[in-house]
Amino acid sequence: MLGLNTRLAKLEEEGKQIKVGLVGAGQMGKGMVSQTMLMKGMIPSLVVDINLDNAVEAYTLAGIRKEDIIIANTLEQVNRSIEEGKYVVAQDFDFAARANLIDAVVDATGVPDIGAKLAMDSIFNKKHIVMLNVEADVVIGPILNKFAQNAGVVYTGTAGDEPGVVKELYDFADAAGFDVLAIGKGKNNPVNLESNPDSVYEQALKSGVSPKMLTSFKDGTKTMVELTCMANATGFIPDIRGAHAPSATVNELTGIFRLKSEGGILNQYRIVDYVNGIAPGVFIIITSKLPQVHREMQYLSMGPGPNYVLYRPYHLTSLETPLTVAKAVLDHQPTIIPMGKPIAETITIAKKDLKAGEKFDGLGGYTAYGSVDTYENARKDNLVPFGLINKNAVAKRDIKKGEAISYDMVKLDTTTLIYKLRQIQEDLIG
Repeated sequence: MLGLNTRLAKLEEEGKQIKVGLVGAGQMGKGMVSQTMLMKGMIPSLVVDINLDNAVEAYTLAGIRKEDIIIANTLEQVNRSIEEGKYVVAQDFDFAARANLIDAVVDATGVPDIGAKLAMDSIFNKKHIVMLNVEADVVIGPILNKFAQNAGVVYTGTAGDEPGVVKELYDFADAAGFDVLAIGKGKNNPVNLESNPDSVYEQALKSGVSPKMLTSFKDGTKTMVELTCMANATGFIPDIRGAHAPSATVNELTGIFRLKSEGGILNQYRIVDYVNGIAPGVFIIITSKLPQVHREMQYLSMGPGPNYVLYRPYHLTSLETPLTVAKAVLDHQPTIIPMGKPIAETITIAKKDLKAGEKFDGLGGYTAYGSVDTYENARKDNLVPFGLINKNAVAKRDIKKGEAISYDMVKLDTTTLIYKLRQIQEDLIG
């Protein structure tokens, strides 16, 4: 991110701006719009949401008067209004990918199949695509990235989201020559696998978030998705299914994340995990082969060694997303992308006993949650990626609570784009 401020300022001085199309004006989207309005060289030209009031509010919260906001019902209206320098809202998310002057599209929907279509449409129309939609990325990120590279545009996850912040720490340490042993994130509440929209309703109401979104955090699915994304971007793997998830302070991390033979909890190094108690931060555990590096690390108060923790105590979610947009447009560089063939998978676990013929309901629902495992284990056991589960998926047989769900246990909705892209990915990448 070094130097982006001066280059964005130069764009502003030259009368130029990176034009951004945002899809999804929930909490994250609204935050991104407000932050972008404060930046030089960039403008949130188009905000799309199925609820127009949300899209309009994204602008008004950023100080834009309602009379200066154009509600567009056609692509022609969108194009004309952006050309005139107006702020535009719309309900049709296709407009973001197809608008003439939009440089980059940001997906803040969190809906896997919408993410699939929005990414494909953006790539087809030569727009850079920034995914706040990690739920889609962990299912079809490798194939989307391949399509984007072939089209000459950037597909990327975002700065500010925990996987992107971890990747920045990892890249720093790896470039500097340290050996990275473990990577991960904090979690600010214990996982409750039985959470559902009813049980979290009151808290969601007080917090101003949807019950489904809060459920996805409470039942751990969101964390599992983020760990999967980190794994796929670095080659690190979950040490065990679902991760170890110890409770710890930052100072305890190096003692915990070491091999069992060294007094820690790990079966191997180069793993991804999460920790209860250090949220909202992210961390990596590093070491070095050379004694002089250890002496200097100890001199710099990094601990007694031989392992050390690099910890960032914050991540600013969508407030950092515009930096990823700038990096994609100006440098043609992603913040975080899958390495290629998937390393980990967010698999599907039954949240309750399910009867044959019973329908699922997807992320943040009543019927299933996600858990992280290696991609090899998921393939060996024929397990279903959580992102392929939606309200049209149907149990083929009785399924016990806590059972990992394989393809032969569920009839999936094979009409979705994300399902079709996953099949292409399996065929082309593995």
